[in-house]
Amino acid sequence: MTLHIETPALLFSATSLILLAYTNRFLTVATIVRGLKKTYKEKENKMILLEIRNLNLRLTLIRYMQMSGVMSLFLSVFAMMLLFLEQQLFGIYIFGLSLLGLLISLGLSFWEINISVDALRLHLSDLVDKGGKIT
Repeated sequence: MTLHIETPALLFSATSLILLAYTNRFLTVATIVRGLKKTYKEKENKMILLEIRNLNLRLTLIRYMQMSGVMSLFLSVFAMMLLFLEQQLFGIYIFGLSLLGLLISLGLSFWEINISVDALRLHLSDLVDKGGKIT
């Protein structure tokens, strides 16, 4: 198998956009946590505490998503350097690791999105009547 130096470069735009999306998710969740913390200090509500706990898990997942994405980009650049230095076999393996890092990042993103959707459904559960329709 031959890997050309342009192939790892294809991940640059995709990885950069994914990292930007992860950063936006992080900033949004962080803003929500700050607001909920302020609300919790005013009136200690168990539901708010559960929401903060859920958001804390989401922040942890987002951090690992970002770390995996950055590692994927780093390994992609490293693979390009190896290919430039005519180290074909090592370049292929490092690029494979880069793809694995991207897969891990996307898997964590899927997990975080599921947690987010479940939390929203729980939050809206008091508006749903017994027939499953929003009242």
